[in-house]
Amino acid sequence: MTKDSKFEIVGIRRLPCTESVKQKKRKRRYRDKPIAAAAILVLIVLACLLCELVMTGDPASLDLRSCSVPPGREFLFGTDTMGRDIFSMIWYGGRISLFIGIASTLLSTVLAVILGAASGIAPARIDALMMRLTDIFLSIPSLPLVILMQAVLGQANLFSISFVLGITGWMSIARVVRSEVRRIRNSEYLIAAKCMGGGFFHILWKHLTPNFIPSIMFMVVMNVRNAIVAESTLSFMGIGLPVEEVTWGSMLSLSENALLTNAWWIILIPGSFLTVTLLCITSLGNYLRGKGNTGQSNL
Repeated sequence: MTKDSKFEIVGIRRLPCTESVKQKKRKRRYRDKPIAAAAILVLIVLACLLCELVMTGDPASLDLRSCSVPPGREFLFGTDTMGRDIFSMIWYGGRISLFIGIASTLLSTVLAVILGAASGIAPARIDALMMRLTDIFLSIPSLPLVILMQAVLGQANLFSISFVLGITGWMSIARVVRSEVRRIRNSEYLIAAKCMGGGFFHILWKHLTPNFIPSIMFMVVMNVRNAIVAESTLSFMGIGLPVEEVTWGSMLSLSENALLTNAWWIILIPGSFLTVTLLCITSLGNYLRGKGNTGQSNL
């Protein structure tokens, strides 16, 4: 055997280096994040909030000489059956639709957190009564309930629609909050906070909310989507906001006339913006649901 001969140890498998494993995990996390959906949603929201800088005309201006004009240089997205510029209506109406979705979700989330936490802390009989009432509301189809409450309030407007959608969308979140509160209500830090004189809202904000926020974030985001869909459905059925109030739903309510005149852009363009926004919100909601489930499994 010469001095230059090489020996190789058989039976030992070389493990990958630590850096490559970390890089693979980092790439996997990066791939799982809905970055494209978040970027598209941010662009749409910013364009709607800053619609005055984006609009090429007055979204409420009627020009009967330019009815149902297809997309072109003068009107980028064409005009509707009343001669309004669809490009300007998209951004202005999107701001109103997003406002309804966010405002109604804030109201429903506040109601769900307060009622769910109160039910979770309450004695067994009160807790059972509150949950039975919640089950009764859950058993009622949401759309007829919204229509009934809107009929009681009278003429639909921006705030009445947000209020009705808010007070009819808290039940599912309240049940999750109640379950999380009952799971941790006998913890030592909660007992200590009660002994030190902490009130309900102090304990709710300081001790309970941080524990169930990851569990309800998915439902909160999805409530925004559901509220936008509900507003669009009501406007499409002719019982939501008036046609003069520009929203994505009111724009779609003109679809019958558009189908009769073959003006496809009146349906396709607002419907595409609404669909893309809802898909982006759904993607973010699914990501938050996965993060919440991971957080619960690590507890």
